[in-house]
Amino acid sequence: MPKLCCPKCGEALWDVGKTLRCACGHCYDRAKQGYVNLLMSNAVSSKRHGDDKEMVLSRKSFLEKGYYEPLLQLICEKCAKYGAPEADIIDAGCGEGWYTSSVKMSLPRSSIVGVDISKEAIIEAAKRRAGLELAVASVSSLPVMDESCDIVLSIFAPDAESEFRRVLRKGGYLIRAVPLEEHLFGPKRAVYDEPYLNPPANYAPEGFELVERAELRYTLSLQSNEDILELFKMTPYYYKTGREDQAKLLSLEKLQTEAAFCVFIHKKL
Repeated sequence: MPKLCCPKCGEALWDVGKTLRCACGHCYDRAKQGYVNLLMSNAVSSKRHGDDKEMVLSRKSFLEKGYYEPLLQLICEKCAKYGAPEADIIDAGCGEGWYTSSVKMSLPRSSIVGVDISKEAIIEAAKRRAGLELAVASVSSLPVMDESCDIVLSIFAPDAESEFRRVLRKGGYLIRAVPLEEHLFGPKRAVYDEPYLNPPANYAPEGFELVERAELRYTLSLQSNEDILELFKMTPYYYKTGREDQAKLLSLEKLQTEAAFCVFIHKKL
């Protein structure tokens, strides 16, 4: 298991009943759902930490309908290819744990820590009862010891390459999924007068060697307004869009859109 560490002093954390304690005496209680909050609130500027409950529940519902199943299978395939059966894995920005729990099922002997800055997301991840260690924390300050991981997963999560490099063992793998330029252009086309492409998917973290780049493209056919709204609400676009533009989606019952992903696999040198 990637060893959790104290966010205050960096020392290893040990289970003492329902509490985690380090050698310096800092203590962190486990919530009744089993996760631990290791977020140093003074380390983040925003009062709202990560995705709110509506965004988390929209994404959970949408993902469980299988729309991103091809991406899920690709990620599980790459984890199995590059990780040993007993791999130590951290999902940096695990959200509500849909990808994380599936990776655990595909590698049942692995040890996985899921980290997200959103407490609401971690609560939903805990409900999956997937045998994960879960912590509320920022990806820019991952609460695990140096060189304690064989794989870092980063799926549509903020980049923190220095932290990824720190927690990976030499020869470990960073598996990162990002949207390609045309990803979800359909909702943008429906909402915006001048829809825009995503930035090009170029990723070259320092101290890593690119060993594989896998692209995945297919068409999503959304068959209800509920699914259309869930997709839009689980993205940052919803919160950056005015009410007038948001309302354009309310009358749509069907929508086709491009799904386009790139999965980078980098090896730590």
